[in-house]
Amino acid sequence: MRIGLASGLAIALGLAGCATSDAKPQSSANAAPPKQPGKTYNHDPYPSTYKPYPGVPTLVTNVTIFDGEGGKIDRGQILFADGKIVAIGASVQAPAGATVIDGAGKVVTPGIIDIHSHLGDYPSPGVQANSDGNEATGPVTADVWAEHSVWPQDPGFSRALANGGVTTLQVLPGSANLFGGRSVVLKNVYARTVQGMKFPGAPYGLKMACGENPKRVYGSKGRQPSTRMGNIAVDRATWARAAEYKRRWDKYEKDGGDPPSRDIAMDTLRGVLAGEILVQNHCYRADEMGIVLDMAKEFGYHVSAFHHGVEAYKIADLLKANDTCAAVWADWWGFKMESYDAISENLPILQNSGACAMIHSDDANGIQRLNQEVAKALAAGRRAGFTISDATAWTWLTYNPAKALGIADKTGSLKPGKMADVVLWNGNPFSVYARPEKVWIDGALLYDMNNPRLRPVSDFELGQPGSGDVK
Repeated sequence: MRIGLASGLAIALGLAGCATSDAKPQSSANAAPPKQPGKTYNHDPYPSTYKPYPGVPTLVTNVTIFDGEGGKIDRGQILFADGKIVAIGASVQAPAGATVIDGAGKVVTPGIIDIHSHLGDYPSPGVQANSDGNEATGPVTADVWAEHSVWPQDPGFSRALANGGVTTLQVLPGSANLFGGRSVVLKNVYARTVQGMKFPGAPYGLKMACGENPKRVYGSKGRQPSTRMGNIAVDRATWARAAEYKRRWDKYEKDGGDPPSRDIAMDTLRGVLAGEILVQNHCYRADEMGIVLDMAKEFGYHVSAFHHGVEAYKIADLLKANDTCAAVWADWWGFKMESYDAISENLPILQNSGACAMIHSDDANGIQRLNQEVAKALAAGRRAGFTISDATAWTWLTYNPAKALGIADKTGSLKPGKMADVVLWNGNPFSVYARPEKVWIDGALLYDMNNPRLRPVSDFELGQPGSGDVK
């Protein structure tokens, strides 16, 4: 029987396959070498050098305690040592030799956290030479870092500590730009450098802004953005570039090869998209906050908090659903159109709706009276029929801002193991007559109203009229 050419070729190939089926696999020496990951850039080139001041074991007894998370203890006790809260309750066992303070008629709270400050970037004296908070040279300046403008000798830091009981604050760039740059979280202590104040382990923030400010600043220069739709257009184009930048760096860090070119602004935005850097967004109107939340979903980032949020009460349910906090004032309104539709019940409505709400200052004087600002909002809420306890309202000053800053595991409430950032008030802290009697940061007594030697004074103030003045 004759076999055709095609059939013969098929048989030959089949036999060849059988002949090689037991062959050894190809030598690994000829295989492609495994890919080596690329070396990434330093994500923390300016690390904190903060070291707590020394303290002593301290027990405060017979005192009303707001724990910062909504709890209250009457005639309670709190012990802190080695920089940490050790115990809190109706009765606490103190070690031998501990300093004991009778807190009868007084109130202990966690130290106040101001999530929106420009201290150090717009310091006192408030002159042009010290005006370093707004890099208003382009709508996208994500490359600037607020800490590189912070002047540690700003007398405002000590006033916030002594008059306001503020132990932690976030310093932000200004709101001229859509992407204003990185924020920094500081412990409110005296230090020679900003790194000596920097809160250890706190995430960076990205300051963003929507609304009137960017469109006014750049529209007046005849460039985009000059409208609200221009704001969002520039935002989206910038996030699209950031997403591509992240893809290139992610691939390089996984597979190696030639490293992509560095872009300092895109480093920050990549950090946001990776969840390392928290978005702190200046925004007043409810509709714009809604647009920003949609844009965040489009590009895969999370808005940690809207700042100012004059109309936050209109979208409390939306904020809750997106796990986005609102940092607001008690009653600042009407100074521009986007701040017009304000109500004094903003904070109570947010609280009643289950949203994360907090007070903020945005002001070197207001930071000294945040407890009074909360008192005003609390009173407005009660007049409107919202039943909110004093202890719950204190979350607007400490725990909620700690949450929005990503540091609630370290501070913001009086829980064992957390930093001993503690204020002893000489009365009800929601009274206009109350003021801090003592302030501890990491368990170190940094202010005592009864001891003139424990009143922080910056180098700049030494020898100046009113040095260390406290009112």
